[in-house]
Amino acid sequence: MQTVLLIVHLLASVALIALVLLQQGKGADMGAAFGSGASATVFGARGSTSFLTRSTAILAAIFFITSISLAYYSGKSAVHKSVTEIPAQAPVSTPQQPQAPTDLPSIPPAQK
Repeated sequence: MQTVLLIVHLLASVALIALVLLQQGKGADMGAAFGSGASATVFGARGSTSFLTRSTAILAAIFFITSISLAYYSGKSAVHKSVTEIPAQAPVSTPQQPQAPTDLPSIPPAQK
């Protein structure tokens, strides 16, 4: 179930990003609006929503629902243990420095 939700979540997020990038912003016509006398479209009501706006709203709802569902399932599968219930780990031993070999012959002292 989590795998299916994760796939739907990823597809919805990619589609949501694509739809947001395809849409034209509200202020995109502002430069042309002031010169052409149609400034009511910039500051006024937008009118009916387009297909892209409705699709974005639906995909955003799907994204939020799958996010909440994935959070619920991940919290449900987590194992809650107290710190006192976890066994102690064995101490980690550090490697010691190599010792000089002791079976080497001794060097006679130099004569004067």
